[in-house]
Amino acid sequence: MSDYLFEMRDIRKSFGGVKALDGIDLQVRPGECLGLCGENGAGKSTLMKVLSGVYPHGTWEGEMLWQGKPLHARSVRDSEQAGIVIIHQELMLVPELSVVENLFLGNELKLPGGRMNYEAMYARAHALLKELQLEDVNVALPVKAFGGGHQQLFEIAKALAKDARLLIFDEPTSSLSGKETEVLLGIIERLKQRGIACIYISHKLDEVARICDTVSVIRDGRHVATKPMSELDEDSIIAMMVGRRLETLYPKIDHEIGEVVFEAKHVTCYDVTDPSRQRVKDVSFSLRRGEILGIAGLVGAGRTELVSAIFGAYPGRSQVELIMDGKPLKIRSPRDAIRAGLGLVSEDRKRYGIVPLLGVDKNITLATLQHYASAGHLDSGREWSVAEAQIASLHIKASSAALPIANLSGGNQQKALFSRMLLTKPRILILDEPTRGVDVGAKVDIYRLIFELAKEGISIILVSSELPEILGTSDRVLVMGEGRLCADLQNDGLTQEQVMAAAIPQAKRA
Repeated sequence: MSDYLFEMRDIRKSFGGVKALDGIDLQVRPGECLGLCGENGAGKSTLMKVLSGVYPHGTWEGEMLWQGKPLHARSVRDSEQAGIVIIHQELMLVPELSVVENLFLGNELKLPGGRMNYEAMYARAHALLKELQLEDVNVALPVKAFGGGHQQLFEIAKALAKDARLLIFDEPTSSLSGKETEVLLGIIERLKQRGIACIYISHKLDEVARICDTVSVIRDGRHVATKPMSELDEDSIIAMMVGRRLETLYPKIDHEIGEVVFEAKHVTCYDVTDPSRQRVKDVSFSLRRGEILGIAGLVGAGRTELVSAIFGAYPGRSQVELIMDGKPLKIRSPRDAIRAGLGLVSEDRKRYGIVPLLGVDKNITLATLQHYASAGHLDSGREWSVAEAQIASLHIKASSAALPIANLSGGNQQKALFSRMLLTKPRILILDEPTRGVDVGAKVDIYRLIFELAKEGISIILVSSELPEILGTSDRVLVMGEGRLCADLQNDGLTQEQVMAAAIPQAKRA
């Protein structure tokens, strides 16, 4: 009998003559955590869709083995019945249903005659959550009553309810805080001890190094290497991913910082669901020409609310006083902001950024359609040429400018959103988590673009939960905590410890 719980041999998958997977091999043993690494567009998502039955047997070439025997999964249900469950980056929970209903959705426990066995499901739900160290959860409450960290653990509990023996984690910590990430990694360690195998897909290589026993790297749909983590470090993984060794993650370009061009004063935002609560509390700051201003803080500090209010996009009640070039500026909507010379790349590109079924070209030109219209008619040829020039300039990987943007990798979608905002010719560009879910190669491209824009005199506001990113790119750092501005620090030898010390109120540290 094979030592492997699961094997993929010479997997090949094409779309319209384009090879997405070209001879991939993958093996994982019981109790092993296999890290799957590769740039955006390398083929990771396609490979996982083959593995989990989204692409059924017969739509791809090669062989899959489960405990040494051929596995011919023709649906996701077939894969789950074998014991393979994928936990997607976008959580597959129904917010209005209770925790227990979500845990057993499609996998309900029933009494003779077909009626729901709620007593058994409640007991099983409590047992599963206790296993995940969640003993204080009221499983009768709707899922929407809980935060992202809890919801991520509910997804794991849902997988365990299906008797999963192989768990696939797809970017599981992309929306988790540092504390929540620690909890999740501890849970994976305990799952491994129980003999449950894991495939861990993440662009956060420090997590891969910590939790994975083995690492497989794929590039351009091909298998590059599989090695024990003990023989690797983060730099060697990056070199295998991008085909070269990166000299630096932050390719800084010298840029001049000029006079103050923008001021935000007394910004206050009220909670959308509880208007008596302030999410941002009387925050003021200034921004200079060509300056990269980082905004750091813990989850819930109010960073996204702050920049959304400045851009006229905050959904709740807010109070904002803005000054541009010494003159008052009224912004009531994103349209006003764009006309005034502000641009925003949102933290949630799938919800607020891309229009999934529109082509890459249409997504790029969406904010500047008036430039390609005359007498009510759109000049499609001009629009197309502008979009193609942007695709070439930012090295966006797309087989055609007309390809629906949903078919692009996360990094290339992000570059398209950059292009959209750059076409508006902004003087101030707000970037909210610009590299979330983006591979290291695309990150370097984005950082290089940020530095080039600053050199051209464009002022950048960069919001990020990644402190190395803030420190590696910013000239100055604003630190927020619990809706307040806690510190305004020059980034001259600034350390992560100094930023964190400013972000955590004294009372909490005590």
